[in-house]
Amino acid sequence: MKSPEQVQELAAWLAATDIGLLELRTPYGVLRLGRTAESGNEVVPLDADEDEPEETAPVITVVAPSLGAFLHAHPLHAAPLARPGERLAAGQPVGLIQIGPLLLPVNASQAGTPVGHLVPDGQAVGFGTPLVELQPDD
Repeated sequence: MKSPEQVQELAAWLAATDIGLLELRTPYGVLRLGRTAESGNEVVPLDADEDEPEETAPVITVVAPSLGAFLHAHPLHAAPLARPGERLAAGQPVGLIQIGPLLLPVNASQAGTPVGHLVPDGQAVGFGTPLVELQPDD
């Protein structure tokens, strides 16, 4: 995505808008386009901030293995199975899918820390619906 032709094309598109800064993050790096006081209204490539923190590992999304209602906790317990900020082991449940009286566990694919639930408790979900964001362990 860093060929000069692609950068020029993005800059031209950005110049036609009132957007002041475009930051595009890819697995290959960061591209920043914006307007500076020196460039006036012209869009120019900007250097990435040197003081930005190191990029952490990408967040993994745990998805629904089946359709049903996503439950954060077992119906007989008040505590959620996965609290944001609490470390989980690989295979540990992050929630449950309820299909009538049947409860199916939704397990973490790898060890990590839940960032947050993407679906409210009790909401109906379909196969592959993103449910929980998980920050994997280093």
